[in-house]
Amino acid sequence: MNQKNTMKLVERKNLLSFVLITSLFALWGFANDITNPMVAAFQTVMEISATKASFIQFAFYGGYATMAVPAALFIRRFSYKSGVLLGLALYAVGAFLFIPAAEYQMFGFFCVSLYVLTFGLAFLETTANPFILSLGSKETATRRLNLSQAFNPMGSLLGMFVASNFVLASLESDKRNAAGEIIFPTLDEAAKATIRLHDLMIIRNPYVILGLVVLVMFIVIACVKMPQTAQTEKITIGETLSRLFKNKVYREGVVAQMFYVAAQIMVWTFIIQYADNLGIKKSVAQLYNIFAMAMFLCSRFISTFLMKYVNSSKLLTIFAIGAILSTLGTIFIVGQVGLYCLVSISVFMSLMFPTIYGIALEKVSPQDSTLGAAFLVMAIVGGALMPPLQGLIIDMGTVAWLPAVNASFVLPFVCFVVIAVYGWRVNRNWKKN
Repeated sequence: MNQKNTMKLVERKNLLSFVLITSLFALWGFANDITNPMVAAFQTVMEISATKASFIQFAFYGGYATMAVPAALFIRRFSYKSGVLLGLALYAVGAFLFIPAAEYQMFGFFCVSLYVLTFGLAFLETTANPFILSLGSKETATRRLNLSQAFNPMGSLLGMFVASNFVLASLESDKRNAAGEIIFPTLDEAAKATIRLHDLMIIRNPYVILGLVVLVMFIVIACVKMPQTAQTEKITIGETLSRLFKNKVYREGVVAQMFYVAAQIMVWTFIIQYADNLGIKKSVAQLYNIFAMAMFLCSRFISTFLMKYVNSSKLLTIFAIGAILSTLGTIFIVGQVGLYCLVSISVFMSLMFPTIYGIALEKVSPQDSTLGAAFLVMAIVGGALMPPLQGLIIDMGTVAWLPAVNASFVLPFVCFVVIAVYGWRVNRNWKKN
């Protein structure tokens, strides 16, 4: 039997640390996927274009780009646990900033709140991913990270459920007439102001509750002793950057990760606009998002199991090809079947983030892993850059013979092609070696 199949994923002495850090994956999954539907909500409530509304994603994922490297330097100076605690503190501050943002009814204030919140998420992801990799043998590291990442969509599902049942379903601005048309734009300014205040308070509430949960996690983790696995030897940043840049698998992995996150955010953010184009109201459209996430979660566990028997880079390539085919159906099939194709993309996205992450860091030395992880987290900036571009396409109305929302999914298509090429190149090199 393959030795890799018999090795423990986590040693007993590290089990409590593994469980607590894995719970954080669910915590930022919740933040990610309660925020995605807010693009459509703000578009209606604040009466702005899809392009401007998508700046919610620009602010959210831009925080990763800003703070990932500073987080890595902080962890190198102190410890993984210190990074987790600072991340949770920033997370809570960003969540509580929703209180004044709703009070002042400023879209820009909400963007700033999410920007600060993701400072905390950048710390958490920069810390948690390499921490999980370090809690066991290197041979089982990618499987261990896939297992922890499997709890991320659990938080995402809860975030989607809250968004659908307690936010989108409660928005007065999304009420429709008998013809299925939104009533809000036809109202006078006084009526709009009353509804806008109500809806922004509805949007605010789950973030405030989330901030309280984060504070509880801060206290729990502060009281628990964790392995001191951060690096202690002094390594200059220049030496680390030089080694990382020369590592082709790592270098290309950062690029692949950037395209993956861009694809994931576009697929999950604009599923509501896709359904809306078919006459489906937002709260119902969000149910398709929940179903997609449920499929994502099931597929994450299945792919983690398959990695015991199939090379991770080969599996990545196969799943990327599946995503390409589903995206083509999303683009060219106008109607309910196209929406089903869009939902099915989540099955194939399930293993991509942790697998690209694990492959990219596999040949990175331990002293370089913290900064290496930071650039992989920084690659999440892909989720900030491409959604506004997709929003621009959607605002066009039609592209050639296709609805613009269908045509806009050419961007995720390109992303999945990049990932397939990366998986194929790594697998080819693995076979040679």
